[in-house]
Amino acid sequence: MLEAAANTAVERAAKTTLIGQRIPKLDAPEKATGLARYIEDLKLPRMLYGKILFADLPHARIVSIDTSAARAMSGVRAVLTGADLELVPFGFGQDNTALKADKVTCVRDEVAAVAAETPAIAAEAVKRIRVTYEDLPVVTSPEQAVREGAPVIHPKFPDNTPFRYDYAHGDLEQGIRESDVIVEDTYTTQRVAHCCLGTSGIIANFDADGRLTLHSLTQVPFLYKHDLSRIVGVPAGKIRVVQPPIGGGFGSKLDVHPFEPICVFLARATSRPVRLVFTREEEFRAMPTRQPTVIHLRSGARKDGTFTFRDVRMTLDNGGRTSWGATTPWIMMRTFSSLYRVPHVRQHVDVVYTNNIYACAFRGYGNPQATFALESQVDTLAHELGMDPLELRLKNAQESGETTGQGMVLRTCGLKECLQTAAQHAGWDEKRQNVETSKRRSQPGKAGPVVRGVGMASLFHVGGGAKIYRSDGCGTILKIDDFGGVTVLTGSSEIGQGSETVIAQIVAEELGLPLGNIRVINNDTELTPWDVGVHASRTTFIAGNSALRAARQARQKLLSAAAARLKRQPDELELTNGKVLDRATGETLESLGKIIRGIHFGSKNELVMTTSFYEPPSTAPDSEQKGDISATYAFGTHVAEVEVDLETGVITVVKLTAAHDVGRVINQLGIEGQVEGGISQGIGYCLSEEVKVADGRILNPSFTDYKLFSATDLPEIDISFVETNDPAGPHGAKGIGESPLIPVAAAIVNAVYNATGVRFTELPLTPERVLMKLKAARETGG
Repeated sequence: MLEAAANTAVERAAKTTLIGQRIPKLDAPEKATGLARYIEDLKLPRMLYGKILFADLPHARIVSIDTSAARAMSGVRAVLTGADLELVPFGFGQDNTALKADKVTCVRDEVAAVAAETPAIAAEAVKRIRVTYEDLPVVTSPEQAVREGAPVIHPKFPDNTPFRYDYAHGDLEQGIRESDVIVEDTYTTQRVAHCCLGTSGIIANFDADGRLTLHSLTQVPFLYKHDLSRIVGVPAGKIRVVQPPIGGGFGSKLDVHPFEPICVFLARATSRPVRLVFTREEEFRAMPTRQPTVIHLRSGARKDGTFTFRDVRMTLDNGGRTSWGATTPWIMMRTFSSLYRVPHVRQHVDVVYTNNIYACAFRGYGNPQATFALESQVDTLAHELGMDPLELRLKNAQESGETTGQGMVLRTCGLKECLQTAAQHAGWDEKRQNVETSKRRSQPGKAGPVVRGVGMASLFHVGGGAKIYRSDGCGTILKIDDFGGVTVLTGSSEIGQGSETVIAQIVAEELGLPLGNIRVINNDTELTPWDVGVHASRTTFIAGNSALRAARQARQKLLSAAAARLKRQPDELELTNGKVLDRATGETLESLGKIIRGIHFGSKNELVMTTSFYEPPSTAPDSEQKGDISATYAFGTHVAEVEVDLETGVITVVKLTAAHDVGRVINQLGIEGQVEGGISQGIGYCLSEEVKVADGRILNPSFTDYKLFSATDLPEIDISFVETNDPAGPHGAKGIGESPLIPVAAAIVNAVYNATGVRFTELPLTPERVLMKLKAARETGG
């Protein structure tokens, strides 16, 4: 039955009315009018306020903690230290605890916590806690951490290297012998903050039966329940996770962070609900960042431009604790092996403990770092070969139907089309030819001579989840009321990315109903079916497929009931705009509401309710890091046009052209917003953003000193979509949540090289760094 429905859906695809349209987010009105109740707006009866005391030393032994002054304060209801709790290790490396009882390994480590009647009392109580430390030697860089005799941060890993990854295919030495040109360089990327609109927070509340309700901003509510259950000692079946509107996640909310079990412990200690929400400064100081990475890369090619080998060695600064960020090499290695065809590849990765703040997942999952290095070096290869960078990429680009050396099956691949589309929209040929004549011309309002350049970079990323758990699936429950109102309960969370709207479009399209008839519920584990969570660009593909399957089942129920009532065959009927039509003539035969009421009141023990669980056809990576880890893969190309002021070092992005293989566009407005947001993050990553750390301490924990690019800073943006219609995607769609950020930095750096002839290998390209590099190049004649 479902196969027949799928075939019918293919026939109906050309008649879609909602797919591909520019539809505003369904939750936009309540957010724009202030009706949305974020976690800061929630206040439960008798609620207390939590506050955490963080370590002020990057590496030290805790000798004693004096909480007496805090406990004596009026309005303080609980003060906790590690000595008060049964501390259960957690995190990807099982090296973290809620509070630290014996030792701190970075300045964000939590040493005590308070619950009080007001935020002000809680803040003052934390100030009155006195901690006596014994200083330990501080390790500030991976290079220092791996030296012989370096201080050991965690005794379990005396070499300070908790994770190593290796991957290889082909014969590297053969690739080297076959190369006419070999280039080699080291690329360095910085630590950056997620900068979500809302800061991190949680409300924990136990009821009289010991059931725990959490108002949480997690991206993975069902996995979160499982992990928290073990940490706080509450059965998972007695934990409910409710998600208020979330001001962005970008990967920062994949992990259980210590403040979350701390809040639970405070609620248990006081028998009252507790809210713990970070200030912006606490967010900077206490939340993990993107991984700083050093990438040593060597690549080869034949004279005709055919890539011959790639040799990669990466070192990631893990910080003092381990989160999911330690797994980003799973994705980074795949970019080096699979964005282009390369017959011989060798990769090695070290994830190294330091006493810096630790790192976690971040939009792109390591791919912005890898792509910056790879696409910078592809441009260098093009220069050494005397080839146009576009020509070199086209020659080596992957195509549909290929399987990469690392085992990823490219069922659809629009990389070549993205390269050509981006180049055409950017005016690539003309601008490359005019670069020399456009150099050193005065510009009104500029401090000095300005040169202009254009550069490109491409991307390869998962587009339908990533199989890192036993399941990567999503569930849907769909029910229809007597008058055609549809409630969709999806396991997939809405964290600002627009999934609620996309799922509503998919369901409304399948059932022939107005979008206003669809209500999506996605924020309560007590109501919604199981799902892995929001990450890995998986929602449109996986949650969308699950919703589509549930809607197709409901459609068949409705058509069968209508056919029986109207004495027709189901394939003679169509559902459109809440009506049952004669498929051949378009004549209205009956209202859908009457058909539904006929089912419900027909005494046939039936409801118009369906369920679906979609598990994508992906496989987990094996011990050699091979595997078809995603159900589909996203590709794209960005072209940046920049101006470089040679006297001030200021880089201005004049235009950013983007072309993305998205399978098929579901919501034109939403997907454009994803690309624009990714470009904004990418420009900041390339030019200004950096969490500066000295001796393990953060130097710029506020937006005063941490430069974000805002809407007024953005260049002209030209966006195109290549529709490859992935056969496994809902209406042919792929995921695009992470992709737009990934190639931005590399495209800008390549444009700066085109403008100045100077290759930058360290991010960010601040004016100071640009001036120093330009000066050094002039002095050496490089």
